[in-house]
Amino acid sequence: MARNIQSLERAAAMLRLLAGGERRLGLSDIASSLGLAKGTAHGILRTLQQEGFVEQDDASGRYQLGAELLRLGTTYLDVHELRARALVWADDLARSSGESVYLGVLHQQGVLIVHHVFRPDDSRQVLEIGAMQPLHSTALGKVLSAYDPVAHSEALEADRKAFTDRTVCEPEDFEHLLDVTRARGYAADVEETWEGVASLAAPIHDRRRMPVGAVGITGAVERLCRSDDEGALRPELIAAVRDCARAVSRDLGAGRF
Repeated sequence: MARNIQSLERAAAMLRLLAGGERRLGLSDIASSLGLAKGTAHGILRTLQQEGFVEQDDASGRYQLGAELLRLGTTYLDVHELRARALVWADDLARSSGESVYLGVLHQQGVLIVHHVFRPDDSRQVLEIGAMQPLHSTALGKVLSAYDPVAHSEALEADRKAFTDRTVCEPEDFEHLLDVTRARGYAADVEETWEGVASLAAPIHDRRRMPVGAVGITGAVERLCRSDDEGALRPELIAAVRDCARAVSRDLGAGRF
């Protein structure tokens, strides 16, 4: 059985201690509460302070939780609020489109799937919550890259691998795709990531009108694309995905888009 790392356990205990009180705590208070030597406690506090997890009051020398913890906590809440607001709309989209629905957010130079609704049939499917998708080739990734400046920078800096002969890898061509995405309000992936698979996605905005995620559908090319126009997505599916994204955005306080 793997052993826990003692310094991390002590740092976590300090953060819980600081979170549990209404006042700032001094070095002696923290050390005595946790049964640590002052030197040990001070070293851990200094590291937490350097990382922004703890702040020290200049006047009193006492410690409190830092802004970096607030930022991380806000990110956690944002993702969970996004998922909670999208649950009903994602189910509706799966029923109306007949396809799998994915909700994705930017994470570590890729798209993290935070919600997945199965295609409403009896086929064998695998839950993909927690899976990662590339930014440059998937519909979810292109939407995030088009609307989120951080995702845009990360997509350009990353190694844009060619998954199929349709994958767009060159920077100028990729930028053109993002311009098209912004102009029409959705992104498409027709066999750019997986052979025989197509997807489309639209952006979700929050009350600040900032992009916080994307919602999309994925399915076989023959189901998502028109049979009379090679590579063109079915307009009713485009409308359904965009309506879903707008509905989630409204529930997040973004108003009308």
